[in-house]
Amino acid sequence: MPVVVVSDSSSRLQPEQRRRWGIREVPLHVLVDGVDLRDGVDDIPYDIHDRPKVTTAGASPAELSEVYRQALADSGGDGVVAVHLSGALSSTYSAAATVAREFGPAVRVVNSRSAAMGVGFIATAAARCAQAGGDLDTVEAAARSAIAGSHVFLVVHRLDNLRRSGRIRTTASWLGTALALKPLLCLDVDGRLVLDQRIRTATKAHAAMVTRVADVVGERPAELVVHHVDNHDAADELGAALTQRLPQLSSLTVADMGPLLSVHVGGGAVGVAVQVRRPNGR
Repeated sequence: MPVVVVSDSSSRLQPEQRRRWGIREVPLHVLVDGVDLRDGVDDIPYDIHDRPKVTTAGASPAELSEVYRQALADSGGDGVVAVHLSGALSSTYSAAATVAREFGPAVRVVNSRSAAMGVGFIATAAARCAQAGGDLDTVEAAARSAIAGSHVFLVVHRLDNLRRSGRIRTTASWLGTALALKPLLCLDVDGRLVLDQRIRTATKAHAAMVTRVADVVGERPAELVVHHVDNHDAADELGAALTQRLPQLSSLTVADMGPLLSVHVGGGAVGVAVQVRRPNGR
């Protein structure tokens, strides 16, 4: 049977995408007023990013173990490749690496060094390989290879959520003195959220993000997802600008950023997850 790919709810993969590629999902958690809500399972308030004292948590070892065990059984012993949210942003990857030791070499855990659909693109690359008949080593290699083509850019419209976030420590030095800043952020090669450019207006920040995306894509084929937090109009405008700038795109969709990331980046945030295709089409 095919190798089974597992990801987590940060990936923003839609149910139909998970069904198509046979990707299993582990929920991450949003804690609201002492209530533990599972992303992708429980109803989470749409305005979660505006609520005070909301925190997030990664998948628990028990949850990861349960999903890995079932996935391994369903693979008929062929193995599992788990692709998770950047280890620099969540405890999920470190917990997954620990849990995987229970299963020996049959479960491989990959640090995506990405977020949102950046994770989803990498998981999908692995699942495509699995469905094409790739063995465990080949599927793991496909996931790791896709990391190099993955890029995430983000513009935040308010800084309060970033200030409260303990997972985005690299921004602290410039957040303390920022006034009307609409920073363009990116995930670096280690999957950390860092400052890319200091920009004063949202319009200029969005234009700068289009330019940065165009720079990393060049003339190569690519897939994009434009994410947003309660800012659909801006996301649609970004999508139109990117489609015009990059006519070779194989796909571009607009989707919400999801409650987990929304808590950390705040309302109005928009971002772009990019997957650049390699010359062989993968």
